[in-house]
This record gives sequence, structure tokens and C-alpha cells, in this order.
Amino acid sequence: MLSFTLYSDSDAPSKSKSLLTDSRRDFGMIPNLHAVMAESPQLLQAYKMTHQLFCESSFNDVERTIVWQTINGFHECHYCLPAHTAIAHGMGVDAGLIDALKLGAPLDDPRLQLLRDTTLALVRERGRLSDAQLQAFFSAGFTKANLLDMVLAIGQKVMSNYTNHLAHTPLDKAFEPYS
Repeated sequence: MLSFTLYSDSDAPSKSKSLLTDSRRDFGMIPNLHAVMAESPQLLQAYKMTHQLFCESSFNDVERTIVWQTINGFHECHYCLPAHTAIAHGMGVDAGLIDALKLGAPLDDPRLQLLRDTTLALVRERGRLSDAQLQAFFSAGFTKANLLDMVLAIGQKVMSNYTNHLAHTPLDKAFEPYS
């Protein structure tokens, strides 16, 4: 099995050190995902940048959680599903919604279910949505910016989900209660 180093801000490649120092400041720890990604400073920087950009996107906390967790679930990411469950709790997202996302259960709100379904279709169909899917999405009040922000989230989650599959990233203790 391929083995990856969990770097700290003291032993990481030089271009990753400040990125990991920032992670420690922002999260109170260096998440193991960041510690693995530090092997490639470019990947770590791109991941952190896309994460920040998606957090500033056209979606609110609930909608971002739905998009993230739908992608994480599709990719069966052992690390990101519990990590984003913890993040969602920290953002104050409704626990029933968090559980429904984790279990793959239908969402009570039809608009939010449509967001989940559209995200899943976008990932599954590699960006090819039918006219009917697009019409339903826009009829529910979503916008072209929302649709393109979903593409941004997919890029972010491909970076993290694929890294976690390759590295078998160990789950941080902070996320263990959500696994």
C-alpha cells in the first residue's frame, strides 16, 4: 500500500509550511487532509483556495453542506463525510438535515432535495444535465451562478476525496464522533 507522510508545519516541504501554519491558526489543528496534501504545496494551496472561494459562493451554509455532502457521498470519502458532518454541526445546520445527508435519506424540503439531486446528477453525468433538469433547477429559484458554484465545489471535493482515497488519510480525532 502506498504510504503518505502526515506533515506538520515544522517538517513539511518549505512551500507548504506557511499553508500548514495557517491551517493550525484557522482550525486549531492541522487537519490530516492538509497534512497529507502538504506533499504537494500546489495541491494544498489550490484546495485551500477553492474551499475559501466556495465558502464565499452564492450558497448559504445549508446549501453548501448539501452540495459538499452529496459529492462526498458519491465519492464514498471516508474522511470528508465525517469531517463535513462536524463542520455542518459547527455552522449550526439542522441535525435532522445532517443525518438525512449522512444516511442518504430524502430531505424534507423539496427545494433542498432538488439541490441534492442536481448536484448528484452533475457529478454522475460529468456536467451534462438535461434541459428538464436545468429547468427544474432554475424554476426552484436557483441561478446560473449557483450551478457554476456547484462546479467549483466538485473541483474542491475531487481534490480532497481523491487524495483521501490515495492516501487512506486517517480521520482526525475531532471528526471521529461523526464517522
